[in-house]
Amino acid sequence: MHIRKNDLVIVSAGKDKGKKAKVLIVYPEKSRALVEGINYVKKYERKSQKNQQGGMVQKEMPIHVSNLSIVCPKCNVAVRTGVTKLADGTKTRICRKCQEAV
Repeated sequence: MHIRKNDLVIVSAGKDKGKKAKVLIVYPEKSRALVEGINYVKKYERKSQKNQQGGMVQKEMPIHVSNLSIVCPKCNVAVRTGVTKLADGTKTRICRKCQEAV
């Protein structure tokens, strides 16, 4: 999967198109990611110990990774990433435009 936790991403499709945010959790088996402040929905929650009031609550829901693009820290635009080996043998992701590590 090309997106990981703590990546800065931009939404390329959907109601939040164009917004930049940080990835909180990645669900690789479902190809989805929970992104901070993106894909809010209103859900009804019952009264509980945690939520004494109950009622309608706004919460973030996971978004499909095909609708997300990584933002390069140097270019500051949505980019595709590649993988390269460093001199010490470890693999790292790089920006396809500027060849800088993401």
